[in-house]
Amino acid sequence: MNYRIEHGPSFAWLKVALAEGDQIQAEAGAMVCRDPQVEMTTHLNAGRRAGVFRALLAFLIALARKFLGGETMFVNRFRSTGPGELILAPALSGQIIHKRLDGASKLFVQTGSYLASTGEVDTRVRFTGLRSLLGGEGLVLLECTGEGELWVNSYGGVLPLEVNGTFTVDTGHIVAFDGSLDFKVKSVGGVKSLLLSGEGLVCEFSGRGVVYIQSRNLKALVGWLSRLLPA
Repeated sequence: MNYRIEHGPSFAWLKVALAEGDQIQAEAGAMVCRDPQVEMTTHLNAGRRAGVFRALLAFLIALARKFLGGETMFVNRFRSTGPGELILAPALSGQIIHKRLDGASKLFVQTGSYLASTGEVDTRVRFTGLRSLLGGEGLVLLECTGEGELWVNSYGGVLPLEVNGTFTVDTGHIVAFDGSLDFKVKSVGGVKSLLLSGEGLVCEFSGRGVVYIQSRNLKALVGWLSRLLPA
């Protein structure tokens, strides 16, 4: 399987060349176009290990991922019966980055940033605490593990930052980060700062690893647009 990320960084899409038998999973709604020999099936977004559970439990997992994680309830899996091409694009304008998971490493991905994966990559919902629930942002992350290729998208450009010690990022600017990093979600300051600073909640990282941040904040855009809408 070969791939190219085109039209980046601002309006990137993922073009994948599939050989016979190749498979790739993508977020529902991400497909732009595909060759006839690339077949698509739709599955509950309950993780690759959900096959051992009953259908009802798989449905509940997918439902939780939709309402807690901001993901779609379904994912599409593409399999090619011969050489064919598939193009995927995220909902938001921004950059697409590629990560290779080797089975030993893990990557935490902000909800809504997962685009596609291959191989045995599995995604599980990771709850980040009551504080983020009450704050209405940074509620859950996707814990990506296994072995295979992973593509993640952003809103705006992506900057990888090496962390060696402690580092603080607004939750709305996080795209992904290495599983080697410890993290905790907290408010910027006291009650006054939380209510008046416009900064909301932040994520404090510690240890050694890479944090991928995006240059734009979707929640800030939604807040700006809501002020322009008629009452």
